[in-house]
Amino acid sequence: MSVECRDDIVETGTGTGAVAEALLGHYDMHARDLPWRVSPAARRAGLKPDPYRVWLSEVMLQQTTVAAVTGYFERFTTRWPTVEALATAPQEDVLAAWAGLGYYARARNLIACARAVTVDHGGRFPGTEAGLRFLPGIGDYTAAAVAAIAFDEPAAVVDANVERVVARLFAITTSLPAARPEIRKHTAEITPRERPGDFAQAMMDLGATICTVRNPSCLLCPLAPHCAAHAQGIAESLPVKPPKKAKPQRTGTAFWIEQDGQVLLVQRPGKGMLGGMRALPDDGWAAGRNGTAQPPVPGQWQVIDGAVAHVFTHFSLELALALYRGPQIDKVAIENLNGIWWPVEHIAEAGLPTLFAKAAALAIQYR
Repeated sequence: MSVECRDDIVETGTGTGAVAEALLGHYDMHARDLPWRVSPAARRAGLKPDPYRVWLSEVMLQQTTVAAVTGYFERFTTRWPTVEALATAPQEDVLAAWAGLGYYARARNLIACARAVTVDHGGRFPGTEAGLRFLPGIGDYTAAAVAAIAFDEPAAVVDANVERVVARLFAITTSLPAARPEIRKHTAEITPRERPGDFAQAMMDLGATICTVRNPSCLLCPLAPHCAAHAQGIAESLPVKPPKKAKPQRTGTAFWIEQDGQVLLVQRPGKGMLGGMRALPDDGWAAGRNGTAQPPVPGQWQVIDGAVAHVFTHFSLELALALYRGPQIDKVAIENLNGIWWPVEHIAEAGLPTLFAKAAALAIQYR
């Protein structure tokens, strides 16, 4: 196989052209079968990736695993098979379908981006990394990934897996995040002009299956002959990460109000934690403060024995659960909460985020 690479690259091992050639040869034989991916054989036969599916998968995969995303991706693309279909979807339906994937700002940006592509670009994603960056919710990584995979633009695609592979390949001992500019520079150097999309996916696969965080399988790695960290016996120690900071611990309370077989749900504000999602009423907990423990309406409340633990990016939360045990609540008081009644037996269809889905499951045990 002949792979065209840049003339101004810094060599490592037997050369960065050899790195791309070795990796692409391995990818041709061992590429993972993923529902959003066009296989190397299919690409050689002329089948091009659908930019919509590439973009959707990349947004879903941020901070999440392939195993967690696969089912969501298949349900999304069955329900909304094109970017135009997603653009016309009600936000509450998309947020409900996203429930459980976390980082819910991604879902709101998903809708905004789909609408921008449909309205401003006639349903066609821009074909360049620079053009993609102008779309809502698309940052440097997603723009590079879509440009490379969907349009074969030689963009430097650096996710956590690629970051690890490149840090080891070049034995970069600078601690993260300070090492990232150097990692990105070297990624650009080894990205070939031919098949950059397959190269980006090959790097992701290598990091996910062979060049893993712990116990990397260096004996199976096609890049081992070119890897400086392997030669020095320091592969598993890279990339160097700063010590983890302890996360603040917050407390809060969720409230279960059930009447006539229905539970009261509210819609959280559009911005902020779990923005726009359906949820149980709570006491105003947030990343920077504990909840007040004050119920949304006065009455007879039972705080049950047990709580829900949940870890967010910047803090951990212990959520207590209080069940309303009094008579029917005044209709006006309920209306003031701007909530909706949802059948308890269909609570799984409400699209609650994981935290409140856990709380609902706990409440049902005590109702």
